[in-house]
Amino acid sequence: MTPEEFPKTFATLFATRDSAGLAMLLAESAQVVTLTGGVAETSDAARALFEQEFAGIFAAARLVTGKGRMQPIGPGAVVLHQNYVVTGARDPSGKPMRRFAALVTAVLIAHSEDWRAVSLSLSALTQ
Repeated sequence: MTPEEFPKTFATLFATRDSAGLAMLLAESAQVVTLTGGVAETSDAARALFEQEFAGIFAAARLVTGKGRMQPIGPGAVVLHQNYVVTGARDPSGKPMRRFAALVTAVLIAHSEDWRAVSLSLSALTQ
């Protein structure tokens, strides 16, 4: 996977609730912050956190890919900023939430034959 493929791959894995696939996008020691404020400090912990969220608030959610940009920060490293619209999320009582904008910020590094995120943060946006 290339940095250019990361946004759509992330959205597809999110929509299919593939927590193991999402963890494969991460370096083993990746730091992840999710939309619910969950924090994981390894790819295994991130997988477990994604599984927990897919069993609750994001059980039927999708990410619609929006505008994004990449900023190279050195050989084999980029910062990715990717906008998404989150649809299908549910509140704690199970009621549908309004769609909302989110931003994924990830630091991607070249890893063997593909790229992995060493840092991945999801943030809800007000605009």
